[in-house]
Amino acid sequence: MRLLLVEDDKDLALWLQRSLQQRGLFVEWEEDGMQADRRIAAETFDAIILDLNLPMLGGARLLDKMRDRGDATPLIIITAKDDLPDRIALLHAGADDFLAKPFSVEELEARLVALVRRSRGHGRGVYDCGSLSFNQSQQLFLLNGTRLALSAREHAVLAILIQRVGEPISKQQILDRLISSDEEMQLETVEVMMYRLRKRLENFDVRIITLRGLGYFLEALDGKA
Repeated sequence: MRLLLVEDDKDLALWLQRSLQQRGLFVEWEEDGMQADRRIAAETFDAIILDLNLPMLGGARLLDKMRDRGDATPLIIITAKDDLPDRIALLHAGADDFLAKPFSVEELEARLVALVRRSRGHGRGVYDCGSLSFNQSQQLFLLNGTRLALSAREHAVLAILIQRVGEPISKQQILDRLISSDEEMQLETVEVMMYRLRKRLENFDVRIITLRGLGYFLEALDGKA
């Protein structure tokens, strides 16, 4: 999962970035609302964590700009304020959730995962493609009912594919969603992971398709995800 944290408190931002990445979430950080808006318009994130009091462009205005251009990226607001009228106004403006400061990183992680699940129509956190299934909460793959043994890298890449069945994902987008501690991961490594995953899925009803110039996607052989 690739996240953008927009927060001007450096100490809080670094703590959140480190804590979430320890949980396998890839977090990028911007402290300037205007720069964050430029990145959101140009890049793809699975969810956004947004503070309200930001330099250059406030969080509420940034949210307005996103929704005005049709950007429906799930967004959770973190704020020291807990004023009901303000929360109602921001919900009407397109915020998906709130978390009052101070908060636990465990709760933030759970809320982010729930937001992304709902945005993809998988409220239970279970993803399927043919006889392959992935339980996100258990981090468990089953293939034809049997646990699928994968390396850490294979697991991470296959999780990205099954959460976006039928949607081409480029090598760079795959790298962008992997945790930053895996610094040796390069575009060529993605090709190796795809080769290994294809071998593991051989003789089953699910395969990885390559679309030249676009990337990879997961497909059930009967055409049903």
